[in-house]
Amino acid sequence: MKILVIGGGGREHALCWKIKKSPMVEKVYCAPGNAGISKIATCVDINATDLVGLKEFALENSIDLTVVGPEQPLTMGIVDLFEKNNLKVFGPDKAASELEGSKVFSKDLMKKYSIPTAKYETFTDLDAAASWIKNINGPFVVKADGLAAGKGVIICNSIEEGEKALKSIIQDKAFGEAGNKVVVEEFLKGEEASIFVLTDGNKYMLLESSQDHKAIFDNDTGPNTGGMGAYCPAPIVTKEVLEKVEKQIVVPTIKGLNSEGINYRGVLYVGLMIDEGEVKVLEYNCRFGDPETQPVLMKMKSDIVPLFMEIAEGQLETSFLEWKAGSTICVVMSSKGYPGSYDKGVELSTLDNLQESEDVVLFHAGTKFNGNSIVTNGGRVLGLTVIDHSISSAIEKVYNNISKIDEGTLYYRTDIGKKAVKKG
Repeated sequence: MKILVIGGGGREHALCWKIKKSPMVEKVYCAPGNAGISKIATCVDINATDLVGLKEFALENSIDLTVVGPEQPLTMGIVDLFEKNNLKVFGPDKAASELEGSKVFSKDLMKKYSIPTAKYETFTDLDAAASWIKNINGPFVVKADGLAAGKGVIICNSIEEGEKALKSIIQDKAFGEAGNKVVVEEFLKGEEASIFVLTDGNKYMLLESSQDHKAIFDNDTGPNTGGMGAYCPAPIVTKEVLEKVEKQIVVPTIKGLNSEGINYRGVLYVGLMIDEGEVKVLEYNCRFGDPETQPVLMKMKSDIVPLFMEIAEGQLETSFLEWKAGSTICVVMSSKGYPGSYDKGVELSTLDNLQESEDVVLFHAGTKFNGNSIVTNGGRVLGLTVIDHSISSAIEKVYNNISKIDEGTLYYRTDIGKKAVKKG
């Protein structure tokens, strides 16, 4: 088989790495890819949002399956375009991708089908929203309706902070058209976790749980990022919690979408808030999360390609997945200044100091070649991912290996996985 992976971040590097291990696969392409991906796949200079260019490449190169990494091409309708051209593709179509493309759509769906989530209101008018928040006691959350690269969520601890957030999104267009509508919702207490659900629109499978770390600084402080690290599994997701997630969230979500005339095929990311064993949905994503994909796929023992093919063909047949023992952890190394402004083109000269193996993999995100040198090309640059027999030993292993390539040019959190140790 020839497989095309769309995207160029750490998630896509992990997908290429996992797909390449399949005995079914002859060749892997990645568009546009990055410096790290180029070592295991053929990178193609086509942007992830160039749907026509990607379609033409897939047709010309007889691609057997395309796996879509990021949300933008999905919400733009790449699956619809590929399927019209008889190309097999893994991912939800444009209508189904609204689950991530519009927070208003997803919140309204949850309300209609009694899926547990935070109470909310939707606004398009700044004055109306500013007036409404004056009646809120305690912290609340302001969210841009559309896609904002994981940064369109602002936690507000006062009315003043809320007014500032609303003005930034609605009036100043901090997130562009994504802020034409805003959702204001209650702040949920508890601990976050993520569940990936593979589904053909009817049958489904839950992958092992993970926990992302969104805030830029240790102890979950500072502004939100796209994710500074993750581990798998998340001890907060007990067997009882998982049963609730399946019964109260996964099943009614898939059935609710079907009732709306939407057949959701692909991976459904469920972002959870867990408080004293009760679960609520923080958000849905229509693709694998980044950086959660890195530790989840490293822990997966089974071949993922048959799953992708079955779902692309609309018939999920696989019913059992094998997982490696132990825990996996990914620590993201970012450009200094991220998620604010940061420099690109910083040389990464110590990467060869790392000895990669099946248990230690350096997934690239924002990197590219400058001549023979690898340089930074984004906010999140690298994601060092390891597996070991326990979360404590995995944490020690990942930071020991980071020290081999840390030359002071990148930033990373030093507390990824500590919540899991406390629960262990």
